[in-house]
Amino acid sequence: MMLFNYKSKKEMQENIGNHLDYTETSIFGEEYKSNGTFCGSNRPHITGIKGREFFANVTIKNDKIVKVSWK
Repeated sequence: MMLFNYKSKKEMQENIGNHLDYTETSIFGEEYKSNGTFCGSNRPHITGIKGREFFANVTIKNDKIVKVSWK
């Protein structure tokens, strides 16, 4: 699962239209896609970025965030 380098869901939502700030974690190859949807999380205890832990689905088009959703 990818790590999103945002402090909150709100901060991530405010970055729609920008490039995704993330960290790859998979040992099976890159998860990031220039066009597509994938999930990831903010894990403050791993990344050291303050904030709450959250999980989100992100849709990327032409390397820019077009949609962020979570349950």
